[in-house]
Amino acid sequence: MVKRFIAGAVCPRCGEQDKLRVDMEADTRDCVACGYTDERPSDTKVEEPKTRVNAPVRIMDTVAEPVTLIPASKPEKD
Repeated sequence: MVKRFIAGAVCPRCGEQDKLRVDMEADTRDCVACGYTDERPSDTKVEEPKTRVNAPVRIMDTVAEPVTLIPASKPEKD
């Protein structure tokens, strides 16, 4: 039986962190702090939330406009 701890995982029953371990052969997970046991979640397809990183790029059709730079004027002496 090969059991490995899941780094950073929080137990759903007691809330303890780094106490869950998974049995790679039986596909179960258990908590060493409170004894919680359940079936390991299956690999179901979860849709990634939309963020600015993975959102499609919008291409804007804007016309380029020339810019004229005006030199700064010197203050007048009295």
